[in-house]
Amino acid sequence: MITDRDRLAINSIRILSAEAVQKAASGHPGLPMGAATMAFTLWDRVMRHNPVNPSWPDRDRFVLSAGHGSMLLYSLLHITGYDLSMEDIRNFRQMGSRTPGHPEYGHTPGVETTTGPLGQGLANGVGMAIAETRLAREFNRPGFPVIDHFTYVLAGDGCMMEGITSEAASLAGTLGLGKLVVLYDDNRISIEGSTDLAFREDVSARYRAYGWQVIEVPDGEDSAAVLEALEEARKDSGRPSLIRVRTIIGYGSPAKQGTASAHGEPLGEENLKEAREKLGWKEEPFHLPAEVISLADEHRERGRQAEEGWHRMLEAYFSANPEMRTHWERWFSRQDVESVLGDPEFWRYEKEEATRSASGVILNRLAGRLANLMGGSADLAPSTKTLMKDHGDFSADNPGGSNLRFGVREHAMAAIANGMALHGGLIPYVSTFFVFTDYMRASMRLSALMGLPVIYILTHDSIGVGEDGPTHQPVEHLMSLRAMPGIRMFRPADSRETAYGWKAALQEQKAPTVLVLTRQNLPLVPGTGEGAMRGGYVLRDSTEKPQLILMGSGSEISLLNGAWEILTERGIPCRLVSLPCWELFENQSPEYRESVLPSEVTCRISAEAGVTLGWERYAGSDGVLVGLDHFGASAPGEELFRAFGFTPERIVGEAERILNGK
Repeated sequence: MITDRDRLAINSIRILSAEAVQKAASGHPGLPMGAATMAFTLWDRVMRHNPVNPSWPDRDRFVLSAGHGSMLLYSLLHITGYDLSMEDIRNFRQMGSRTPGHPEYGHTPGVETTTGPLGQGLANGVGMAIAETRLAREFNRPGFPVIDHFTYVLAGDGCMMEGITSEAASLAGTLGLGKLVVLYDDNRISIEGSTDLAFREDVSARYRAYGWQVIEVPDGEDSAAVLEALEEARKDSGRPSLIRVRTIIGYGSPAKQGTASAHGEPLGEENLKEAREKLGWKEEPFHLPAEVISLADEHRERGRQAEEGWHRMLEAYFSANPEMRTHWERWFSRQDVESVLGDPEFWRYEKEEATRSASGVILNRLAGRLANLMGGSADLAPSTKTLMKDHGDFSADNPGGSNLRFGVREHAMAAIANGMALHGGLIPYVSTFFVFTDYMRASMRLSALMGLPVIYILTHDSIGVGEDGPTHQPVEHLMSLRAMPGIRMFRPADSRETAYGWKAALQEQKAPTVLVLTRQNLPLVPGTGEGAMRGGYVLRDSTEKPQLILMGSGSEISLLNGAWEILTERGIPCRLVSLPCWELFENQSPEYRESVLPSEVTCRISAEAGVTLGWERYAGSDGVLVGLDHFGASAPGEELFRAFGFTPERIVGEAERILNGK
């Protein structure tokens, strides 16, 4: 039964949201006003969380997939006692505030993930639920459910329209993720008007077909019905649950509720005044009644007790299972990772083969040392070499498996990995062909924006793909991802550099790493090795001052090496530089970068089987850029390299031309 204080708290969310949007002169008041009742019911009656310690490992997670309704989340955080002040609320959407227009992970206490691009949050929630399930299987023992929490997602009509949601929800049903509960804010309004304009499907039937439990709440203002639905959802351990809640967007505004104009614009001063009157709101702007203010202390105390109880259980668990203390620390404190990173022999690899194959060998080495490594591919594991042998498939029947079979769902795959990384305790990796980053770019961008150490294993990296033709031959993708802030792209020249690319990926904890790998076999290039971890280094040099610098990445290093040998035989002093990771190279000191690419040597040639745009950064405005500023073709890879001028002879000819000033 809803109390008078509950009603005050719910209306606090509505009014605070509307006031903050009005003061900012931008934002989305409609969702917070319409979804306030179900959100408060969840946070106040069901969710287990600690406002004083938002990173408590066994907390319930809340994801606002419909991130445009950020003021709903900020209001909840404020009234339940998180470190988010009324001044922060007043500064909604302002420069430097802790209340940005869309929720940002790592920026605002209590925000579990960055949301805004619709559907991303729901897919993140699937990843969090996978992590909870895997960790529970690893650590829980009879009487000691040390990993036992739910992931709650609030999604809107727009989320339900997005393809990523369908991908993620389908997989969640297949995996039987019973700790995932999605509250669907079914207000039937989008920016352009009624959802009937473009969206008339039976969402409930779709989710039942996915294998979800679906619960209908016909009146979003019925807190008791919402609570009953949440309790029913929590009882179904074998299926994720969709609670479809019928709400009214902008509820409380006589002029705006139920209309598209409530979605993404301020109510207006007069309409805000009318909303205050309708909701019986007596407080001054940005003030709450004492009854609501007292909720913060209650939630902090409730959270403190819940976490302290969990810590007592954890210590009792360690006492009863002493071997599990070390095991726990190895998964949650990266002890195993540090051990692997410090073992030089572990990274030694001397075989000539495709870098995708070398990566597969290294991945399986790691799987034997890092038990919390978990990931898979978008139905391409045999080609991308990303199956961890003898580690089982994660499934509803085997929650202890480490291999994830994502199916052909690239976009959701990347967003799910983000959710796994956000949850903690696991080292997630995902894989597909490099060209299909087009299908997952939005999620990769959020990996970078949040600084998540997701490892992307992307193979079949150039025209070397061969007969599959230009649809499968990435041309612009290297530069496209290099242009993305916060991401590190590593394109190794051979198996040795591949090993160190993996080492660099595991070393990085504040950014995603992309390993771009070949389908075709590559020879070992003299000089490759640990220097790759600096992003760029000298492979081969002349005994005298070089007149020419040859540079590139990946498979083109071997052809540049062939050119270096020819030029050296002809008495032309030149230097060969490998630049497998521009981002790492740019992080080196100016002195080091100058030592690799001395500014006095202006005759330079770059070679990379992709668009040439960007290589002028290192080759200079007068440098020769050997690349591919057009799409490929269908033919054996070796023929394509010859046809498009990727040969040592081409490089030698270009070198002689520029050295002779022609």
